[in-house]
Amino acid sequence: MPSRQFSRRMLLASAVAPSAPGDAPPDRAAPEAPRADSGSLFPIIEALAPAAEYPLSFLQSRFRSVAGWRAEARAAVLAALGPAPRAAALEPAVERLFEQDGIVFEKLSFATAPGVRVPAYLLRHKGLRTPAPAVVDLHSHGGMFLFGKEKVIDFGNNHPAMREYHAVNYGGRPTATELARRGFVVIAIDAFPFGERRYVAPGGPPAGWERAKLSLAEVRRLNSQCRAKESTIVKTLAYAGLTWPGVTLWDDIRTVDYLCTRPEVDPARIGCVGVSFGGWRSLFLGALDGRIRACCIAGFLSTVRPMMRAHMDTHSFVHFVPGLHRLMDLPDVAGLRAAKPLMVLQCRGDSLFPPEGMQAAADRLAAVYAKAGAPERFLARFYDGPHRFDAAMQEDAFAWLDRWLKA
Repeated sequence: MPSRQFSRRMLLASAVAPSAPGDAPPDRAAPEAPRADSGSLFPIIEALAPAAEYPLSFLQSRFRSVAGWRAEARAAVLAALGPAPRAAALEPAVERLFEQDGIVFEKLSFATAPGVRVPAYLLRHKGLRTPAPAVVDLHSHGGMFLFGKEKVIDFGNNHPAMREYHAVNYGGRPTATELARRGFVVIAIDAFPFGERRYVAPGGPPAGWERAKLSLAEVRRLNSQCRAKESTIVKTLAYAGLTWPGVTLWDDIRTVDYLCTRPEVDPARIGCVGVSFGGWRSLFLGALDGRIRACCIAGFLSTVRPMMRAHMDTHSFVHFVPGLHRLMDLPDVAGLRAAKPLMVLQCRGDSLFPPEGMQAAADRLAAVYAKAGAPERFLARFYDGPHRFDAAMQEDAFAWLDRWLKA
């Protein structure tokens, strides 16, 4: 038996075997292991985990061609995400059109699958010269289910819950409205199950109920109901042969499909951006949809193994793709963009990720882009402070999108 397998099995045995009745206590207590989110089960999970060799990483020596590697690795990621829902004609419908401070807002919806319509806002500057570059602005999670697309939009008369959310997560400046001011066509949808697609308890108000009338206390109460249903959503999707990450990605890809139908949009100049869960969405959309010319991931990137011990409880079920990390680390997935432009923005004080994992992910991506022969198309920046996407970070992201989408 190879020594590595033997040592792993011994570790497993020691994690589960009880002490014999006659075992004497040690002379002094063993050093206490760092806290694990999975508690006493963590040593067993760690022992069961395969070696982190990541056979589908582009950094493996067998891969020489980016195109050949991308075809194989993308297929594996898509398989892990589960089968895509059945496609349907988009059948877009504009529900409301209004203008504020020079920005034209369209409240609309389109179909992503039979019987599934996704609510969205499309924003553009009144004086926009078309066809123009476009950005898919992917909203975050933040435990806020009652609102989705509104997290990245400034309507001027925002709900108090959104004013608070914007201040904490976006430095008081929602990104979609700012991008529209800068000459982009911007679209933001409600990811499943947020905003108008959220869980509504039996006997509760319908999904489209006017949220402007809800107090902050009611928003918090209803959010608690939604949060309690995350595991139910995951289990129900599993029995449907689907995954939550897969449904999320499908909706985001269909959003690009819709953008490409708009006469105001140059389909060769589409980008994506998001923070936190929005960063996760940007990572996967940028990796798996070749129409994304420029991608910005804010507040969501780390190698996964350093996260296992104590960075699980801070993340939603939607961030976990079954079986994927036997094949690829998370930066390997992001690297599927190589050699298209990719920016990664991280905060050193971000408690959602271990600092060493964030740095290792940036280093791994730099190595992927170097091997792909395009090191200048990858940029990682670190900022002081906690998890957020504030104005200073946004300025860097917007400059990156300007550089690659407006040229």
